[in-house]
Amino acid sequence: MPGGRARVYHDYGGPDEKLIAELYSNNVFGEMGLLDHAPRSATVVALEDNTTVMTVTEEDFHAYFEENPVEVLEIVKQMCHNLRKTTNSYIEACHTVYDTVEVKKSGAKKSKSLLDRINKLCEFYSKAGTQQHF
Repeated sequence: MPGGRARVYHDYGGPDEKLIAELYSNNVFGEMGLLDHAPRSATVVALEDNTTVMTVTEEDFHAYFEENPVEVLEIVKQMCHNLRKTTNSYIEACHTVYDTVEVKKSGAKKSKSLLDRINKLCEFYSKAGTQQHF
């Protein structure tokens, strides 16, 4: 994305719309689609009139890969970083939900650390768009 700002949404325009991230100049998005040909998982919306986007076709990507393998490796590293971050957040959310259910089943009072984790997850997901920079 050569210039401007954009936001990434899941279920954009739908009742469960969720802001996932905010993108800035030189951020990359849609790279997974070049590799796996799966349907898109999010919608990117420009926030400023001066936002410009560089489109890369699959053929362009293959040629770029042949000419610039180091830069392509950086894109793959970025994808891995994003996937690892998402996976860790998901695992933490699963553990927190599990611990919450166990506390509820046992009738025990919620520990401060569990409440802190729940608050941290709520804060993370409510501010996801302004916290993540790819």
